[in-house]
Amino acid sequence: MLKRLLPWRFLLRLAAKRFDTVDPLSVAARIRSFAQPSEVQEPIELLRAGIIFHARGLVNTKAIQHNLDWVWPYWVERQFNPKDPSFIPRAFSFSHINLTHRNWTAVGKPDLPLYPIVDPHGLVTPFHDGWSIDCWFLDDEGKTVCPSKLKGVQQKLKDDTNRRVITRCTTEVVNLRSEVAMDEDNPRPVLQLKARAKASIGGWLIFALRPYNPEGVQFIEKVELLEGQDGWLVNGTTRIILEEKPEKILFSNYKEGDIFYRLNEKQTSTGISCRIGMVTSAAFYRMEADEDARDFMLSVPLSPSKSFPHLTTSRSWPEAEIEAAELQVPDAEIQFLYETATRTLIHLSAGDVIPGPYTYNRFWFRDACIMLNAMLVVGLKDRCLRHLNTFAARQTNEGYFHSQDGEWDSNGQVLWLFNRYRLLSDGNFNPDWIKPIVKGAGWIARKRIFSEKNKKINGLLPAGFSAEHFGPNDNYYWDDFWAVAGLQGAADILAAHGLEKEERAIGNTALEMEKDLFRSIALVAEEKNTLAIPTSPNRRLDSGAIGSIVADFPLQLLPPGDKRMLATAGFLMNNCLQKGCVFQDMIHSGINIYMTLELAQVYLRAGDPRFRSLMAAAASLASPTGQWPEAIHPLTDGGCMGDGQHGWAAAEWLLLIRNIFVMDEKDSLVIGRGVLPEWIQRKKKLSYGPTLTPFGRVSVEIDCRYTSPEVHLKADWYKRRPEKITVHLPGFKPGSLSEPNYLCRVEVEE
Repeated sequence: MLKRLLPWRFLLRLAAKRFDTVDPLSVAARIRSFAQPSEVQEPIELLRAGIIFHARGLVNTKAIQHNLDWVWPYWVERQFNPKDPSFIPRAFSFSHINLTHRNWTAVGKPDLPLYPIVDPHGLVTPFHDGWSIDCWFLDDEGKTVCPSKLKGVQQKLKDDTNRRVITRCTTEVVNLRSEVAMDEDNPRPVLQLKARAKASIGGWLIFALRPYNPEGVQFIEKVELLEGQDGWLVNGTTRIILEEKPEKILFSNYKEGDIFYRLNEKQTSTGISCRIGMVTSAAFYRMEADEDARDFMLSVPLSPSKSFPHLTTSRSWPEAEIEAAELQVPDAEIQFLYETATRTLIHLSAGDVIPGPYTYNRFWFRDACIMLNAMLVVGLKDRCLRHLNTFAARQTNEGYFHSQDGEWDSNGQVLWLFNRYRLLSDGNFNPDWIKPIVKGAGWIARKRIFSEKNKKINGLLPAGFSAEHFGPNDNYYWDDFWAVAGLQGAADILAAHGLEKEERAIGNTALEMEKDLFRSIALVAEEKNTLAIPTSPNRRLDSGAIGSIVADFPLQLLPPGDKRMLATAGFLMNNCLQKGCVFQDMIHSGINIYMTLELAQVYLRAGDPRFRSLMAAAASLASPTGQWPEAIHPLTDGGCMGDGQHGWAAAEWLLLIRNIFVMDEKDSLVIGRGVLPEWIQRKKKLSYGPTLTPFGRVSVEIDCRYTSPEVHLKADWYKRRPEKITVHLPGFKPGSLSEPNYLCRVEVEE
């Protein structure tokens, strides 16, 4: 009421005139004129996240650029260095944020929704958006080795019974190694940092407490020694336990400068405070020249066990992935990326399904549905079910599956995934889903817009923000493709449960919307004289067209090799690649791995070998720990957008590998279509499975030791079996598999 009574628009314009500045309302109107009229301009969730993000950037602006003599995290040391390719001039930048090296790797347990992260040079951030711990070495000649300042740092992920990030750096004097993992034997969540050094001259191994993380400054206002001087108490709440008592511990605040410049002082205090929040501290362990390397360790209790009552029965990593499909190929990199992606998705679904452990530590239906589909096809059915059972609680009374305003694709995605789960789990279905499905389908039907003036948008969903990488609000075909597939899936579910009236109503809506959608695409094709499908009927072809290929994969609304899909893929290949991958101009302004792998799926499904170059390029841009950021800087190869460990990218990698071996079409299975020729040439056995399909649980083995490879399918069929099973190995004649043995040898093509 007050908002309507106050002449706030007049007051804003008056204030702008009084202070001789731009009228904010006219600027906002100009900005919105670039988008289609929409009931949601910008999702409040994204605005809130952006405010927090740039608030940190403003702190960075005040803290970093006039303190460049401090030891900063790896991204700052690179991005603020004018001699480095990562350098970005600061000039009139509103805030200083990490745009060049958004890379990190989370460690943790499979059923524990806590995500300590490690940056590419070993900086450890135990708590979400918290301060960090680093490892240094100070030699007796006064030289200090700080990994963030070095270029030759090596890092790897060791995935055995635990997830361990190991970082190594070597100089002429010292070999410094750190290892970060969760304590796998402790039922409570405890992070462990283990460090060792071996040097040719004497010196000190140092654990350094740092008031920042891979995004920038994070405040430490007070640090005290624990009783017995075997650790720190940070900000009065968090303990860092040093397993061995150090020789000394030093402290510094912002006024006194970085502790880096005070390392040769003697210990004189047991704590320090800083009103600015820039406390630094260092714990020292003596190392003699050529002394055998020995481990020094600290641990950080992450949370009281009462916060996570299930921890006492938390599964180990091998237990968590026991149902996941296994891959066997003679390519260590492909094998590593597959196994790593599997564990990444398991970890990112410990609580809510989240797209990343840090920047994207929140729920979106869009990412969740794609990630859950990947987990489902690789066999993690129970984990998928656990999350599907939570979806109804996120549905509004109107039927909208809501995680952010303007997410018009969400209802279609949820309905499609419900049906996908039904198909891949032998018809198993929670009857409690029926009501949300009917409501969700009804919401799509009511949401459609009808316009006699603009035939191109008639029957489509309204303009919305959709996936941010498409650009301003618009009537995105991405949303409509998902809606059609979701309605079809909902109708199939209701038909399977004998709800004929509901099935008929929703099925008719699906047919009508599909007809309107493809009529719109035909009108646009005639207008623009191209078969390629733009991102929206209101836009020319640009990199946003990547959204339209969802009609091919994963929705299969069109047959393999459809001319419209190949034309769209061809446009993207010819105009939107950098370093062999899709470069997304909108928002991301970086190389995007999940889009690259989606494009690869279009070619794979069509039997076009061009998918191989896309796959290889994506693999080459994975971090040493087997992760991809959401978008990659084309010059630094570091993350430039979003989370540094992106779940959607991991999901698309799993889906591509699975479809290389087993692709399910409407009534058939296609085996081995994407197997790489070099794998066959190495004369070894290849295998994949078991994977879930709409026909049953299947595993594939391809024995390449013979001139004619032997293909064997092991299947546990559901009630409906595929009408045909074809084998398409590159360089060999097509073959078929049939009962009773599902075994064939394919002959070399003439």
